[in-house]
Order: sequence, then C-alpha cells, then structure tokens
Amino acid sequence: MPELRSPLAHLPLGPAGAGPFALTAAELPDLGYLVLRGRQADADFMAAAAAVLGAPLPTRPRSVLRCPAGVVLWQSPDEWWLLCPRDQRDRLLDALQLALAGLFAQVVDNSGGFTSLRVSGLPHLQLLRHLTPYDVEALPAGDCVSTVVSKASMTILRSDPAGVALVFRRSFADYLWRLIERSARPYGLRLVEARQCPDTLLSPLLAARPAQAPGQRRAA
Repeated sequence: MPELRSPLAHLPLGPAGAGPFALTAAELPDLGYLVLRGRQADADFMAAAAAVLGAPLPTRPRSVLRCPAGVVLWQSPDEWWLLCPRDQRDRLLDALQLALAGLFAQVVDNSGGFTSLRVSGLPHLQLLRHLTPYDVEALPAGDCVSTVVSKASMTILRSDPAGVALVFRRSFADYLWRLIERSARPYGLRLVEARQCPDTLLSPLLAARPAQAPGQRRAA
C-alpha cells in the first residue's frame, strides 16, 4: 500500500513555546476514512451495512459506534463516517460496495482527504471554547459533532472525559494547527507521537509503529 505522508508530519515534536504546558496534542495517522450514504429507513441498506460493520449503524444524532470494523461517526440522517485501520480500508470498502450493490446507497473512500488530531489535558474544553461556537462541554463523552472553526469545519469526537479527537480535512491541517497553537498559548501545548497521547476510541485502530528518535516525525 502506498504511504501517504501525514499533513502535520513537518511540525517539530515538543512544547510549542516556553513555560509549562497543560495540553498535549498528537496527530493520529494511518487511519482509513470511508463515507457511507444511505437512508436509515431503508431496512435493506441498514441490514447490508450492519453485516459488514458487525453492528447496526447508529441512528441517534451525534452518536458514535465502536464496532468490529472500526468507529462509526453519525453525521446526518443519511451519512456516516467509518474510521478504520488503514490496512483494513480496502477490504472494508470492497465488502461494503458488494453488500450495497443494487441499493440506493453509496460508500466512498476519503482516506486521502482527512486526518485526526488528539488533544488532551485539563483545559482542553477551554481551548475548544476559543475555537468553536458549539458548546462542547454539553457534548457527552462518546458522542461527536460537526462544527466550524473560523473558516474551516471539523468533527469533534469527545472520545473520553480527558480529551477529544478532531477530524478535519488535510487541506486545512496547517491552518487549523496554527489556530490551535495560538489559542493554546495561555495553557501551554506540546506535540507528541500518537502513542504518547492515546485516544480511547481511535488509538486502537492505529497500526503498531516502532519507536523513533526524539524530534523525528514519521510519514503516514
């Protein structure tokens, strides 16, 4: 499988600025992103998707499903995102296309279009207040929401009480990182490898990655 370089791989690891830091961030590379479209009122579509995913698609707004295929994010009544291990992406894409053949439904591989960033630490909700108008504190752990951050959009997955995973387009990665870095100055922020900032829902989907020398980044 061809390697796809992580859009934030050029950033140096370590603290952003001087002084203590209360926030930790890590890009979560090596994920597959499949966009699934269909009508939840269509029993055949729901059954076909469930047969591949290993569990029924979530239908409650903002809900998240952890299933054998990966993690499913509810986006709208007719759209879901499947985040999966990158080495399972092609198999799952083929299986979904076969299962949905002949139905009013669609599955698209958007793995080249998205990336994810884990942000954790006591003030992570304060950081998000600076970035988005959505009341993230009202979002229960285990749910997700799509919102705007200045001129960009992102999906916030509140994986656990300690932090969030931010899913956004690769083309906005530098722009959003600069906003995050600037907004985090009052709290202190450091960028680390994914294994040093685990995400409850998404980290189990990452492929095993050998340790690196300090300051090096890896292509994803």
